Amino acid sequence: MSTATPAPGALAGIKVLELGTLIAGPFCARMLAEFGADVIKVEAPDGGDPIRQWRILKDGTSLWWSVQSRNKKSITLNMKDERGRAIARQLALEADIIIENYRPGVLEKWGIGYEQVKALNPAAIMVRLSGFGQTGPMKDQPGFGAIGESMGGLRYVSGHADRPPVRVGVSIGDSVAALHGVIGAMMALRHRDATGGRVNGEGQMVDVALYESVFNLMESLVPEYDHAGVVRERTGGALPGIVPSNTYTTGDGENIVIAGNGDAIFKRLMLAMGRIDMAGDAQLARNDGRVPRSAEIDEAIQAWCATQSIDSALATLKAADVPAGKIYSVRDMMSDPQFLAREMFEQHRFSDGTPVKMPAITPKLSATPGRTRWLGPTLGQHTDEVLASLGYDAEAIAALRQAQVL
Repeated sequence: MSTATPAPGALAGIKVLELGTLIAGPFCARMLAEFGADVIKVEAPDGGDPIRQWRILKDGTSLWWSVQSRNKKSITLNMKDERGRAIARQLALEADIIIENYRPGVLEKWGIGYEQVKALNPAAIMVRLSGFGQTGPMKDQPGFGAIGESMGGLRYVSGHADRPPVRVGVSIGDSVAALHGVIGAMMALRHRDATGGRVNGEGQMVDVALYESVFNLMESLVPEYDHAGVVRERTGGALPGIVPSNTYTTGDGENIVIAGNGDAIFKRLMLAMGRIDMAGDAQLARNDGRVPRSAEIDEAIQAWCATQSIDSALATLKAADVPAGKIYSVRDMMSDPQFLAREMFEQHRFSDGTPVKMPAITPKLSATPGRTRWLGPTLGQHTDEVLASLGYDAEAIAALRQAQVL
């Protein structure tokens, strides 16, 4: 095992202040922390971020927390107290990037709104994640990821045509918004550095709306409706207008995705299935000819899959150079050679010594890869350290704690 000192992360030296809870803002800050940024997360003293208590717990704290807040420093501040807000403002003025996901207007009430920070630090970058953005008639409404997924178009096209829309099994709307926040922060940081850097550069606000982040994924939805009057509908496991690309069930009850939608790939797929008639059908040689006969094609593929085990189907399709894959559970992932070869799991230990695997950090950078320096911190674990860096002595910190500001 290498004993070389890990290279500093790509964002080493960047200071980030995280104000907010749950998923979108914290996930955005998490990615910056994974690549070396110094992230200070502000939490309420009476329990902290609710995600600490979500889903499966270890010693009273969510396992999700271990991932979502890795590499962050947790401090507690009572934002209902002016002394707590004053500390947050001080941290905001020292930060390169401020990430927040409160309802629009909350930070302004606390004296930490973008214009208020910008007046004292024009180089400040503020990433604001909310349900509907900082403007518009819906800006003050609460917006969760599920609402963003619905309004942004994703839910409408998810599921089967004869059933109500379904959701993806993770908080995809929040996570997509978080990724837009990271992208916006990096572009704003590039602009700031190109215009004078931390002292003289030009900062800006990155306004991320959950529904718009989802909407950004919706491919050709708008021009299809505007130009052709087509409203894309739910198509189950199939990819609309691209045939064949669907989910099928093998004889041993496993699910397999087969993407035979390239013209040459389709022919190889049919030959591998023994369907010489379809392989030689001139109408099926191109995608535009296959679309009207998609049900027929899917029935043929399903009939073949029903005669195969998942392993035999995958082996046959691999030999024919047809893209296909088993639908993985986490159990499949953690024993899969590709995941293992790419080192997609990290081994860590909780504070009591219990071993635990965590997802590795992506994307993979060749020179400055991300790394996990520590798992999600205990509530307020770094409060004294952070306040000391702001000039507070032990007596002042003790007095703030006694007054329930911390």
